[in-house]
Amino acid sequence: MYGDDATVRKILTELGDTWAVVGLSSNRQRAAYGVAQVLQRFGKRVVPVHPKAETVHGERGYASLADVPFDVDVVDVFVNSELAGAVADEAVAKGAGAVWFQLGVVDGAAYERTRAAGLHMVMDRCPAIEIPRLGRTLS
Repeated sequence: MYGDDATVRKILTELGDTWAVVGLSSNRQRAAYGVAQVLQRFGKRVVPVHPKAETVHGERGYASLADVPFDVDVVDVFVNSELAGAVADEAVAKGAGAVWFQLGVVDGAAYERTRAAGLHMVMDRCPAIEIPRLGRTLS
């Protein structure tokens, strides 16, 4: 398992409230759209990162993580596993505190690199599932 409950709790409650959601677009059918809504309800600022750079949930989008002109605390990754490692490396370069790979997104080498760089990380989990599951212990 990549990321235990303590790491999930730390990312959700202690590392800051600005989440760059890589793969978030205005497509309501995509999981990223709904998960971003849950994050906003939980008090997170959601920053869309997608090649289209669309405004989503009232937040301006950016074409890449490097284009975001302010610090991000967590990088939430909704791209396929083959592309996710590069996003994790961009998160390290950006100075994020954590990387979160969504359900089905797994890259063991990226996990090791990201952890070695000092970031917290979970893989193959979803904050929209973890928030209610850990609910009583998150506040």
